[in-house]
Parts: sequence; structure tokens; C-alpha cells
Amino acid sequence: MPAITLKIDVDTYRGTREGALNLVRLLQKHQAGATFLFSLGPDHTGWALRRAFRPGFFSKVSRTSVVEHYGIKTLMYGVLLPAPDIGADCAAEMRSVRDAGFECGIHTWDHVVWQDNVRSSDATWTAANMQRAHARYTDIFGEAPHTHGAAGWQMNAHAFRQLDAFGIQYASDGRCQLDDRGALIDPEAGPYRLAVDGQTLDCIQMPTTLPTLDELLGRDIEGSEITLANIAAAILKLTAKPRDHVFTLHAELEGQKLAPIFEQLLTGWRAQGYKLVSMAGQYAALKDQPLPTRPMHWGALPGRSGELIVQ
Repeated sequence: MPAITLKIDVDTYRGTREGALNLVRLLQKHQAGATFLFSLGPDHTGWALRRAFRPGFFSKVSRTSVVEHYGIKTLMYGVLLPAPDIGADCAAEMRSVRDAGFECGIHTWDHVVWQDNVRSSDATWTAANMQRAHARYTDIFGEAPHTHGAAGWQMNAHAFRQLDAFGIQYASDGRCQLDDRGALIDPEAGPYRLAVDGQTLDCIQMPTTLPTLDELLGRDIEGSEITLANIAAAILKLTAKPRDHVFTLHAELEGQKLAPIFEQLLTGWRAQGYKLVSMAGQYAALKDQPLPTRPMHWGALPGRSGELIVQ
């Protein structure tokens, strides 16, 4: 039976306090597995306004209504309001996700700082940020993390090597390349081992294979605008042919205003014959399989500004 791995990025204080817990209830209703990846330090979402000068940023904002989904207060953190410490203030909420039976892992220490700086940062900066997140996670959950999913799909060679140093066996830090419809350019794309500077790392990468909701909303695809009324159908069209997938969702979107869309997807994937699993579930199914080795690579995806790690 094919599987869809549900990877949930929890970027913000509000997403941790509200969206993540909403998703727990929804996933339990549909008996679906998932992995929650938490931001563990300060919420500096307001600093992301600096991205306004990047190509493609305004088109994404206009399509996805950032203010509606994130809220004015969240967009002021670090600008007009002090940045709340997510891990310090929301440890109980994070543990409740684990206690509900869901896998948890590391997203980042500071989402905006990592996403905006890691590509050009050195080994010292990278290790310091990752070690802060690792230590905070261990303090909250009483054990070391088993998995990782990079904020904004942004990494560097030092960060990938640090995953091996932590003993993390599987992660989802990148994306597969997609065409303008959101379909895989390479139908064989999927889990792989990463080669960095000629060295093949131990940590298996399980890249996201499907577009995210915010990448599709408002775009014209094959002559039709993708709206809230048809976006679930557009994604289900991409999964009509059975194969394993990884879908990334966000506590701030699917855990809030877009929860009805996510519920349509859960129902639709069940009808298509998919298992809905965590990253740990996918790893268990592939850990003993021979996997291809791929180099670290950057690229762009339709509907998303800037470059990110792609297979």
C-alpha cells in the first residue's frame, strides 16, 4: 500500500499554541500518523518582512493572505512586540503532541534567522544554532531528537554533517523538483542519501514530493485559477497515480484557516488507498532498501520565492 508521509512544520508561537493542537485533533479523527517539527527558540516572524525585497515575495503574499493566516500580532513579533520564546512558553503544548502519539522533531531554533542566514553561514554559526535547538528539544522531551526538517528547506554542508554528528538517522530537509502543475519532474524522485564534498552521509533524506497549499493558492494552472474551492482536487490529482509521497503542511495554515482543505485531503487520500504515516513510519519501510546518492543542490520551485534545497 502506498503511503503519504505527513510532515508538519510548526513555525511560530501561535502555531504551537493553537494550530498544532488543532491538527492533533484532526489527525486523530482520521486515524492518521504525522510528524510535528517544532521551532524551539524565539519567534521573530516580524523580521521576515525584510523578505519584501526578494523577487516573488509580494506575489506570494497577495496570493496567500499572510496577515489573515498568521495574524497581525505574530507579524509584529521582533518588530513592535518582543519575540516570545516558543520552547520556554509552549513546552507543555509540545509534550501534549507527543503524548497524543505523534512523532516530534526539530524544525529549527529561530525560524527567520535560520532561513535568512544559513546558506551563507560558517560551521561555527551553524553548529551553535543547531546545538541550541538540540539542547532545548532534549530538555523539553527528555530525550534526544530522532528527526529534523529544515526551516524553509534551507541548509548548508555544515548543517547536513551536523545531523550525522547528532546521530539523526532520517530527515526531510529538501524538496523534489516540480513542474508548473506541481507534478514531479522526475517520477523516480524520493528518498536518497546525500553526498557532501564527496562524502556520503548516514542520514537518509526524505524530500517533500508535493507542492504546499501556499505554493498553489491563487496560481493559474492549466487555464484555471487555484482557489479554496478546488485546491484539494488539484493536489488529489497529483496523487491519483499510487506512489509514496511526502506532504509538508504548516500548523499556521492547515492547523487554522485551511483546516477544512486538509480534511478534504485526508479523506481523499484514504479513498485513493494511501496509508497516512509519520516520518518514522516511512523510515521503517525504507531503511534497509538500497537508495541513490545525490549531491547537495539548490533550485527554485513554482510558487515559492528564492532558492531552496532540491533533490
